[in-house]
Amino acid sequence: MKRPKITDVRATTVTVPLEAPLRHSNGAHWGRFVRTVVEVDTDVGVTGLGEMGGGGESAELAFKGLRSYLLGHDPFELEALRFKICNPTASLYNNRTQLFAALEFACIDIVGKVLGVPACDLLGGKMRDTVPFASYLFFRHPNQDTGAGEVRTAEQLVAHALALEAECGFTVHKLKGGVFPPDYELEAFRALAAALPGDRVRYDPNSAFSVEEAIRFGRRIEDLDNDYFEDPTWGLNGMRRVRENVRIPLATNAVVVNFEQLSANILDPAVDVILLDTTFWGGIRNCIKAAAVCDTFQLGIAVHSSGELGIQLATMLHLGAVVPNLAFSADAHYHH
Repeated sequence: MKRPKITDVRATTVTVPLEAPLRHSNGAHWGRFVRTVVEVDTDVGVTGLGEMGGGGESAELAFKGLRSYLLGHDPFELEALRFKICNPTASLYNNRTQLFAALEFACIDIVGKVLGVPACDLLGGKMRDTVPFASYLFFRHPNQDTGAGEVRTAEQLVAHALALEAECGFTVHKLKGGVFPPDYELEAFRALAAALPGDRVRYDPNSAFSVEEAIRFGRRIEDLDNDYFEDPTWGLNGMRRVRENVRIPLATNAVVVNFEQLSANILDPAVDVILLDTTFWGGIRNCIKAAAVCDTFQLGIAVHSSGELGIQLATMLHLGAVVPNLAFSADAHYHH
């Protein structure tokens, strides 16, 4: 077998419409997701695909700047590529972690195609044939063209959740909050749980609450069938104070998104469940490493969603298939 070498890298920004604008604590996804799709060509005629977000901005120029690092590189040699692009010293001056993640996706795609095996076989082999997902519920503005899709009231939220459950079979439901005052969202969240008896729920206000607001809110949902309470406030210290006062596991994709933060959380616990994002952590392999650390120290894990399209969703599925300690349904924006 001829070992492939990278001959070209192309990045293309795409805009994909949403059913309706998704509201969150920092504003909204205004009717679309902006993502950057990466194509990595090789001298054996195989092209691999990667994907990353960018906060609503294109990442094309950033990938163009990495082209000289990539030409001639063997896609099998992922660790060497990681040290070329985002070793600890280089990361002091730039944040290439998410760029590398997209390139890792593409290289794993290439290797799998060359060997004729799925990505999960390159990552240790699958532990399960299916990966469960939760419905991801948002307060939504109406679609600007059709007027449809608004979710503003508890009644609209429940109707939307029931429709998604009927369509997709979800049995776990996550509400993205931090949009309205806490008492308003508390009423909506409790209505959601009451309308779906036997299902599990989770709430994520995107760190919008003060510590005191988070404690008050958390105590008022302790009687529900919660998976976890996600990022109710910001910072490890704030999360630690909430954790000491609320009897629900705390989860994060905000305060533990790298190994240094993970070690800090192990030494002085602030959260119980680490939400692993294949982009934010720098690729599928780093997520698998983090999952092993979490398993050692008995922290829960789940697969996080950062507004993915199909390519990153595939990475989430393969991650969910291979980690033995997956304890919760994954998030996904894909059904929006």
